[in-house]
Amino acid sequence: MPLTTYSEGANAYQQAAVTTASPLDLVVMLYDAALANIHRAKDAMASGDRFKQNAHLTKAQRIVTELLCALDHDSGGDIAQNLAALYTFAHGRLVEGNMQDDATAVDEAERVIADLRLCWSDLRSMVATEKAA
Repeated sequence: MPLTTYSEGANAYQQAAVTTASPLDLVVMLYDAALANIHRAKDAMASGDRFKQNAHLTKAQRIVTELLCALDHDSGGDIAQNLAALYTFAHGRLVEGNMQDDATAVDEAERVIADLRLCWSDLRSMVATEKAA
């Protein structure tokens, strides 16, 4: 069946990207989605649109929760424990930022998530380089 709208095409592309992605790619995609929602929420916050602010911060919170739940504490040891602490902090700042309309709290969560995204992206590049060698 042919795709009838741009949205359907974009959704099909996104679904294909997710189903063919490596685990590292998926983690980076989750960070990207969280950051995109935080940026949208900050725009809504600046314009006073509490409805959109809440919708986007709630999506970001759900993504961080998924990252937290996906941690393998048995295999991950200290790394998993440290990531859990960072995810818990970021989630709490997103919740507080949303509840208190506090851009500073949202900024703090954004910095943590952006830093983690950079680390995972670097790791993904290192793994790709090793595979190519």
